[in-house]
Amino acid sequence: MAKCDYCDKAVSFGIQVSHSHRRSNRTWKPNIKRVKAIVDCSPKRVNACTQCLRSGKVTRAV
Repeated sequence: MAKCDYCDKAVSFGIQVSHSHRRSNRTWKPNIKRVKAIVDCSPKRVNACTQCLRSGKVTRAV
C-alpha cells in the first residue's frame, strides 16, 4: 500500500462495530495519488495524499 511521502500518512487499522455490537477488523485507507512534483529542483513522481495536495505542501510539476 502506498504511503504519503510528505506527511507519512498510511493505512490505519481498527475495529468495525455493527448495530448488534459484533466486532470485526477493518482498515482505513488514505486517499493517495501518484503525482509529478518538483523535488530538489527537478520533476519527480511521488505519492502524496490529497490533503497535502490541497494544502500546498506539494508543488506540482506542469
